[in-house]
Amino acid sequence: MGNEEAVFFSRVLTELTLSFHIIYATIGVGIPLMIMIAQWVGIKKQDEHYILLARRWTRGFVITVAVGVVTGTAIGLQLSLLWPNFMELAGNVIALPLFMETFAFFFEAIFLGIYIYTWDRFKNPKKHLLLLIPVAIGASFSAIFITVVNAFMNAPQGFDIVNGQLVNVNPILAMFNPAMPTKVAHVLATAYMTSAFVLASIGAFRLLKGSNHVYHKKALLLTMKMGLIFSIAAAVIGDFSGKYLAEYQPEKLAAAEWHFETEKGAPLILYGVLADGEVKYAIKIPSALSILAHSTPNAEVIGLDQFAKDETPPLYIHYLFDVMITIGVWMTLLSFVFLIGSWRKWKFISSNLFRWLIVLGGPLSIIGIEAGWWMAEVGRQPWILRGLMRTKEAATTSGQVDVMLLLFSGLYIILAIGSIVVLTRMFRKNPVERELADRASEKEGATV
Repeated sequence: MGNEEAVFFSRVLTELTLSFHIIYATIGVGIPLMIMIAQWVGIKKQDEHYILLARRWTRGFVITVAVGVVTGTAIGLQLSLLWPNFMELAGNVIALPLFMETFAFFFEAIFLGIYIYTWDRFKNPKKHLLLLIPVAIGASFSAIFITVVNAFMNAPQGFDIVNGQLVNVNPILAMFNPAMPTKVAHVLATAYMTSAFVLASIGAFRLLKGSNHVYHKKALLLTMKMGLIFSIAAAVIGDFSGKYLAEYQPEKLAAAEWHFETEKGAPLILYGVLADGEVKYAIKIPSALSILAHSTPNAEVIGLDQFAKDETPPLYIHYLFDVMITIGVWMTLLSFVFLIGSWRKWKFISSNLFRWLIVLGGPLSIIGIEAGWWMAEVGRQPWILRGLMRTKEAATTSGQVDVMLLLFSGLYIILAIGSIVVLTRMFRKNPVERELADRASEKEGATV
């Protein structure tokens, strides 16, 4: 296997691992907050349905955490095996955030275990709720620290280069690089948003399948509210991300927007196809790219004509941008209409068609997360460490990467099927109606 083949298979395996891991990681970051909100609402309203929501979501969350641990470990292993030159160069810089990410996970796991095994053991349920705070904090900080590593790869700083080595490292300065604020904020907001819409799709699906229990209606209303809030937050943060790209990574913004020539009053290009260097069938919004990049309609936006061809990201990231934006806008509108309809008592939001749209929103949100992640990673190419090391320079020269790809692919298939089977059986054997009846009988027995 030549070096080009090793680079290719290394990139494919890394992308496969990250694409699989991000599903469980996103849910792992967002679900704890949803659990905490549901339990808080249940305690505040003295509503057993919300308490049960928190309880059932926690059971499913534990399964996703277990799978996320395996895939997260695979990423750490692959960093060393597939990208040894990168780790040799930048390992002493990213070691701190990687350690802190591990610490945050164990912090979360410890309190999650205590939370699970102390159900109904507190006379004051608010004390049990307090255990969820470190769980949610640990989950979010785990995402923060791993995102810091990715931000450093996009905007490396906090060191000196002497004889090709990174020396005089200031890990705090390296962590708080220009890419960190927008990347971290966007990852958190989209994780919360995606988790809310995934849970909403489950609630809508149960209603479609004939379980007209008020439990599912409350779950749907709560999660759609959270989805709308965090989708708006993601849109606002996305605007800041555009301004960051215009300032620090203009080549990524230009590639994502098919902005070939530097100009003032640059239009925003949505959709379309690129044929022989010409954009066709696109929607062009006049001056919108200048507003996105610099908040001024007549601002100059740097185009791809200012960069060497071998430093230009792949132009297909435009399609990933379109997918991400379209799904984000669609889910914002869908949740907004649902909440207005619930308030105004519109009948069509209870129709099968509208509920199927909500069900579809869960997978669409996952696709949106994937598209955004691929755009972020592919848009950094050809650099693995922007401006310092190219991806092809960082990869292994091993001839066994194709074998590793097959083995890890098999592992991910097993994990995916296993987690789906376990989650399905877990909730089929414990329907909501039975669990509510059991809890009611337990309370009656306790008061006798």
